[in-house]
Amino acid sequence: MSDIEIRKEGFAGRITLNRPKALNALTWEMCLAIERALDDWADDDAVRLLVIDGAGERAFCAGGDIAEMYASGRRGDFEYGRRFWRDEYRMNAKLFEFSKPVVSFLQGFTMGGGVGVGCHGSHRIVDGSSQIAMPECGIGLIPDVGGSLLLARAPGRLGEYLGVTCARMGPGDAVYCGFADYFVAPDQWDSLKEALCKTGDPAAVDAAASPPPEGVLAPMQEAIGHAFAGESLRDILTVLEHEGDRETIALIEKNSPLSTSCAIELIHRVRARDDIRHALTQEFRFTARAAEQGDFLEGIRAAIIDRDRAPKWKHENIRDVSGPEITAMLMPLGADELRFEEE
Repeated sequence: MSDIEIRKEGFAGRITLNRPKALNALTWEMCLAIERALDDWADDDAVRLLVIDGAGERAFCAGGDIAEMYASGRRGDFEYGRRFWRDEYRMNAKLFEFSKPVVSFLQGFTMGGGVGVGCHGSHRIVDGSSQIAMPECGIGLIPDVGGSLLLARAPGRLGEYLGVTCARMGPGDAVYCGFADYFVAPDQWDSLKEALCKTGDPAAVDAAASPPPEGVLAPMQEAIGHAFAGESLRDILTVLEHEGDRETIALIEKNSPLSTSCAIELIHRVRARDDIRHALTQEFRFTARAAEQGDFLEGIRAAIIDRDRAPKWKHENIRDVSGPEITAMLMPLGADELRFEEE
């Protein structure tokens, strides 16, 4: 059985991530297959919209399949990860810019690479099981796959908070923060997909939607905005320490100090431009360096390989990360800069 099922049904181009035992984790080959489908359907008049879903009940897509990145990085081959990210980010841009409606069904976990597939469309659907997050700082990366743009667009400073705490959003918060658009009860999903394929009309989503449950972030927005308004993560920590918010500090300090420091700078840069290609280019500057110069290999080791949840980051403390180190991770890559043409 294929890891991804791509086909036409009625007026819809359908993409189903089909690795339920792996929580539909995204492989390099799956990224390339999605891109080919987007290219094929962009000018196909028989395809009026796209429907993207995932097999199983536990996850739409819990992230990227990063085990091979660890193995290749440990061998000193950093180009494998760079090629993966180049191709994945190019696909993310094509999804974001796709000229036809894209309807995604985001059950269970939608995290990391899953956000790059499921949260750039025009009609993003959640249900009561949905848990959406950008947890990359916990493995030595930064919010990527275009997620930095979604975070930058979130109300107030919620994007900074979500990016460095790796907090999960339930359905209400996902809609509030702009990672989803509609709440549809799960018992209506099959009939909704059938209607979309039959008619090619995304108005069926509006007809099926109901108000999402109340989230927790809206009441916290003012306090988060005050604490996270600083120019750097050091500034943010100073406010949190002054306010005695040990809970938020603890969430941040679990993650890579280099990654969280760079994530704040990244979100600020992306907010200033509000452009998907600019966001992906900034992200790639970090991820291209993450295995060789950052905490990525140690983050994967602790989370995925040894699973001891005790990473030994390059910096013991966030305040040990210098401004020049942040700048160095986000510097242009010259001839190796991300390009959006296929190589």
